[in-house]
Amino acid sequence: MAETKHTHIVEIPVDEEHLQKSSSTNMVSLSSAIQHHPLMEISNSPGHLLLLKLWQREEDLYGRRMARKETRLDSIKGEIFQLCCSFLLFQGFFLTLLFTSSVRSDHVLVCKKWWIPSLVSVSTSAVFVFLVQVKLYRLWKVWNQLQRERNDNRAVSRCIQELRMKGSSFDLSKEPLSCGGGKRMKSSSVEIKWKPVTWCCQYLVTILLVCFAGLVFPASKLILCYF
Repeated sequence: MAETKHTHIVEIPVDEEHLQKSSSTNMVSLSSAIQHHPLMEISNSPGHLLLLKLWQREEDLYGRRMARKETRLDSIKGEIFQLCCSFLLFQGFFLTLLFTSSVRSDHVLVCKKWWIPSLVSVSTSAVFVFLVQVKLYRLWKVWNQLQRERNDNRAVSRCIQELRMKGSSFDLSKEPLSCGGGKRMKSSSVEIKWKPVTWCCQYLVTILLVCFAGLVFPASKLILCYF
């Protein structure tokens, strides 16, 4: 015997007036939230909007400057590498030429004039060392400028973020350096404390070149007089 299934449909009455009130309430709350949003407050305040645009422009300028300085650093590093390679090639060619001349010439006559090639080697090495030192000085000067601009850019970025979060309650008299200037003072004090060690690390290439040139100087006499 087949069972009969009955489907019950429940109709929920919809009050159009209630829906209209609910939607209007939501719209009012949404518009109120938009009005009180920090970005909307900034757009309604000419002073805060102008400050935001100025800081954004300054942040963009810092980014361009840092990109140019990074390119300059890479260029200087390449120039230093080329100078070091030229220095090593010269010393290798000089020692080879010196050894060849000592083999083919009279040891007594050549040994008396050992200071001439040594003087040539020292003079040429001094030129290379001077050029490398100038490039290193420029390298670290640009690097320090890059670090300062990175710190300033971070400070501006912090102030922009703080301005976007606070909106019209942000203090217009606040400067970017006040948003993140404490770390720079701390790092500068550490740098002053360890200045000799920092200088040796920065100009380590120059020190190595001077040491190598100092070894080549007595090597000239050794090659000419004992080989």
